[in-house]
Amino acid sequence: MNDIQSGNYEPMIQKKMEKGKSKLGSYVELFVGKKGILAFLKYEILTSMFGNWQGAAGIFLRGIFYKLLFKKVGNGVVFGKSITIRNPYKIIIGNNVIIDENVMLDAKGLDNQGIILNDGVYIGRNTILSCKNGDIILNKNANLGFNCEVYSLKKVEIGENVLIAAYTYIIGGGHMSSDAETLFRDQEKHAIGIKIGNNVWLGAKTIVMDGCDIGDNSIIGAGAVVTKSIPDYSVAAGIPAKVIKDRRNQ
Repeated sequence: MNDIQSGNYEPMIQKKMEKGKSKLGSYVELFVGKKGILAFLKYEILTSMFGNWQGAAGIFLRGIFYKLLFKKVGNGVVFGKSITIRNPYKIIIGNNVIIDENVMLDAKGLDNQGIILNDGVYIGRNTILSCKNGDIILNKNANLGFNCEVYSLKKVEIGENVLIAAYTYIIGGGHMSSDAETLFRDQEKHAIGIKIGNNVWLGAKTIVMDGCDIGDNSIIGAGAVVTKSIPDYSVAAGIPAKVIKDRRNQ
């Protein structure tokens, strides 16, 4: 089993960087995500010139010029100030998407599809979408509050009209720890994936662990840790999260 198949993607990057690749080459691979001087210059010029512009002028200019960075961008997209963008050629953005200040969109990977933000998605400030050779899909009108993180070693999909409150962590993969003598970074990673259904509400500081699906129309209470899948129409809370009510029986 190779490093990609086992999910051991980050150590693989480090090994490649240790083989004498130039700093510029490593930067292009990790940030730009596409070889060639034109791709590098476009990335550098656009992010440097427009990334930190304040106010309405910045939003207006980024709305025009950032379309040149990504694989696809729809109409009416709002890009906030100081967004960190990695591998934009693997990012698709639909219509009327809002990306607030200080968000990170990191689509890097060797053979993944990247990030898809469908129409009407909102991403709050300081939120991180991080692909580690996985995919992240946010469907229509999904809403992520501030200071959230979505991490994907395989596939994380968030359904339509989902509300995700602040400081929520969706962890689509993890480290193995079976070998006590091997560094954690050098051990295999596991990744099953996560699917969050439509019209789900995750309360503040929720944690969703890898391999857990959350059914349509469910509510997860604030501070819950989801360690197993939750059925449709459930209200779940606690550490670990347990179903305490069926919303259809109210």
